Amino acid sequence: MSLRSILGGSSRVRKSSKASGSPKRPTSSPRPSRRKPSASRSRQAASDEDDASDLFDDKLDDFGLVKALATDLNLRDTAQAIHYIRAHMFSPMPREAAGMNSTRIAEVLNYRKRLPPIVTVSHIQTLLLSPSAVEREIAELARTGFVRRVVVAKRGDIGDTLILATDFEQMVKDSSSLDADTKDALMAYMKANPGMQTIVRDSFSTARITQLIHAGFVTAHHTGVSSYASMSSTMNLYSRPEDKGTLTSLEMVSRQPAGSLGTVGGEGAVHNAGGSGGGARMNHLSSAPGSGGSGSDATELKLAVPGNGSFLKLASAALEHLVSLLGKSRFREAPETVLRDRWDGGIAKDEARSAAKRARGEFAGLLPGQTRKWRQFYGLSFDWVLQEAVGSGLVEVFDTRSVGRGVRVCQ
Repeated sequence: MSLRSILGGSSRVRKSSKASGSPKRPTSSPRPSRRKPSASRSRQAASDEDDASDLFDDKLDDFGLVKALATDLNLRDTAQAIHYIRAHMFSPMPREAAGMNSTRIAEVLNYRKRLPPIVTVSHIQTLLLSPSAVEREIAELARTGFVRRVVVAKRGDIGDTLILATDFEQMVKDSSSLDADTKDALMAYMKANPGMQTIVRDSFSTARITQLIHAGFVTAHHTGVSSYASMSSTMNLYSRPEDKGTLTSLEMVSRQPAGSLGTVGGEGAVHNAGGSGGGARMNHLSSAPGSGGSGSDATELKLAVPGNGSFLKLASAALEHLVSLLGKSRFREAPETVLRDRWDGGIAKDEARSAAKRARGEFAGLLPGQTRKWRQFYGLSFDWVLQEAVGSGLVEVFDTRSVGRGVRVCQ
């Protein structure tokens, strides 16, 4: 008896048990169809497989944390670090096969141009060796008027930002929402108070204060029992514990007297939660200095930078995405090279696969403009996001001595 009859006999017996009256049909193999999937489907399947699988069965070797993430040995002080961070925030536009039309490219470039030239204090500390020395230097630079320190309340470490005084003055001069007198008054006040973060209400008239608020150079920060700041879902990762309580939470609402405004979030709850309109809250600007229309609520005028909200939104979303990329690994850690490839959308793997087709003038792979790095983050650099995440306390970088530097989520 031949081997073929032994292996295929059982299948012929099962098929012969059909009704004799039924016509014969060609036998079909139980194996799935070998039809070649489309290129987009195969790329998506390969991407999902790479994300779902873990490259390492055990934790990476840890030989100590990396003290400074800067690769440029010329960084010596805070001023150089500010210029370095701003120059390396975004990746350069792809010269060919970008996957973006001219309209999208113009949108990306205009978005980058509209962002304010600010950097976070925690980012500077990750580039230099001594955080305490950085703090002392920043305090000295702010006292002499070389930099302006602008703090957005209840936004964690990314809300503590620095901007060069020359850049801030240029933004004031270029503002179309301020008249000449208001610009001169603000410039004179900043020169007289170089290290200030708040503005004394008596220094400006009500009309000028309203003009500065509409232009984005001043914000009205409400302090007191009935004040709170809104928190987006992406900011819960790195915010301080004391920053996460709001009047709309059950804990705060339950303490308010029945029938009072506090039981529904307080006066101006929609405005404080990010909605439009301020209601009676805006009327507090015309009240006496230091008072806010009630004995338990006060309005404080704080210095701001126009466009800071766009910066906070971009940075918070990028940090959340970076942490989610590490969460795909078993131990929430990965080599820096692997994490960089995930942030770039697997472009490096695609380029390696399609090198021969590129030489023939063809292209088969994922274009940069189709990745989240360019669709959502406008080409935000991986190094910038990693340094920002380390400064915010979300991740830490350590030396493995075998696969380079490793990155893991802080517990």
